[in-house]
Amino acid sequence: MTDRHDPYDPYQQPQIIGYDEYGQPVYQQQGQQQYDPYAQQPQHDGQSQQGYGYDPYAGTQQQYDPYAAQQAQQAQQAQPTQQGYGYDGGYGAYGYDTGRQPAVDDPTQQWNAPQAPAAQAAAPPPPFPEQRSEPEPPADAALPGQRRADRDYRTEQFSFIEEPDEDSEDVIDWLKFTESRSERREEARRRGHNRMVALIVVVALVVVGGAGYLWFAGKIPGVSGKDEQNATATGPQKRDVIVVHLHNTKKGGTSTALLVDNVTTGQGTTVLLPNSLAVAADDGSTTTLGKSVDDDGSTGTREAIDTLLGTSISGTWRLDTPYLENLVELVGNIEVDTDTAVPDSKKGAAPLVNKGEAQTLSGPMAVAYATYQGAGEPEAKQLMRFGQVMRSVLRKLSEDPKAATVTIETLAQILDPSLPEQDLGASLAKLAGHAKVGDYETELLPVQSDGTLTDAATESVVKDVLGGKVKAPDQDAAVRVGIKNATGNTKGTENARVQLVNGGYSFVDSGKADTAASSEVVYGAAEDKAKAVEVAKTLGLPESAVKKGKPAANADVSVALGQDYKIAEPTS
Repeated sequence: MTDRHDPYDPYQQPQIIGYDEYGQPVYQQQGQQQYDPYAQQPQHDGQSQQGYGYDPYAGTQQQYDPYAAQQAQQAQQAQPTQQGYGYDGGYGAYGYDTGRQPAVDDPTQQWNAPQAPAAQAAAPPPPFPEQRSEPEPPADAALPGQRRADRDYRTEQFSFIEEPDEDSEDVIDWLKFTESRSERREEARRRGHNRMVALIVVVALVVVGGAGYLWFAGKIPGVSGKDEQNATATGPQKRDVIVVHLHNTKKGGTSTALLVDNVTTGQGTTVLLPNSLAVAADDGSTTTLGKSVDDDGSTGTREAIDTLLGTSISGTWRLDTPYLENLVELVGNIEVDTDTAVPDSKKGAAPLVNKGEAQTLSGPMAVAYATYQGAGEPEAKQLMRFGQVMRSVLRKLSEDPKAATVTIETLAQILDPSLPEQDLGASLAKLAGHAKVGDYETELLPVQSDGTLTDAATESVVKDVLGGKVKAPDQDAAVRVGIKNATGNTKGTENARVQLVNGGYSFVDSGKADTAASSEVVYGAAEDKAKAVEVAKTLGLPESAVKKGKPAANADVSVALGQDYKIAEPTS
């Protein structure tokens, strides 16, 4: 068996002890001690000192190197014999040869000198203690010419790596500049895109909002407006109608108007009713609107107007001139385009109201202008001034129902039970909203000299403004029958009225017409045919006179009395 403690190894590879100035490895020769560059040098004071190459930790056995003898012999032939440095006696043969030293790249690397013979290994200890680092492990065996894999290199050997390169720094700076400029351009492009998108959105919202407002306000040509609203007024629409009676407490007389709020079309209208308008009295007889207000009061007059015009009036507002004066003062005066100057009651005084545009009227001035009728002027002139004042008051009134109600309550007037303060305030607030935006008109209901309505009046005002083909408000309500006298006898209208009232019908005076030979009973809807037949029988007309056509707007059935209509002679 092989003795593992035997240091002899015939196949031991040469050990590298360092590198020369050319970077070639230097191997340990046989019989040489390990070189230690940090060993204690000999002193020249005659005392026994350690020489170069002395290693107190070196062993007594030498390592065999088959290649060391050949290399040592070649080295002795190439170099002259040099005297050992600092050794005497037996130590001189193994002294350090200063004639030629191997080049060292790393000063920190330890070099091993040739080992001394075992007989001379016992050297005196150093005169003073010396600190040694831990011995390095033996280097790995390597073939001649092969570099160590774990060799340390100093940074100064590769100083060219750390040398700054101006060209490379310029390139880096240029790349940074180019990248930052590209990023700035991209950011600017992104911001511009976002701004453009925001601008497009804002413009679209403005256009849509403006178009919506114009459409809602009815100001788009060809889409909305008075013509389109009038064209659609023939259909069923929701309307809120109240009647106003202005009583002149100083001079006497009344002025009547209808305040119409068309909820469907968003249009407000003041319809002025002349006092000469013929309406039915409580007993069925014919009377004028002025007399009905004085005699029948608010309830009878409201029902008479409903029967005549086919409307559904929700309440009556009695407005005496002192309350109108207070109302104008509460809203903060009004502005009116006056068409005439109103003189003061005092002789020689300046006019109470001047003629001109945008005249500011206080409470007393507004009352004077609303009730003024010049000498020889028709009643329609005074009614139009009343309508101007009402519209100006509505424009100054609040759109808030609660605020408008407070204004009405402040007047402290006694209202008709049909129209309490909250209902009146809500109705006026809606009308005020229309008047502020210009969706408000004033219409005069034209009548003939006998107080009856013309066909034009029924088409333009009753049909378009008040609801067109108006049916009875209740299913069990009396059928409205319009009578037009074409007999040539003035007694024909009164005779027909008596017959219809006795038969349970509502009489509507439709005026006079040119003389006709035969009578006609006209109905509009198919369900009204049976009613028209009953009306013809009540008047004593043949069933052949019943025809389908276009009755008056304020009547369910229209009758044109001809010469074939028999007028009953009064009995003595």
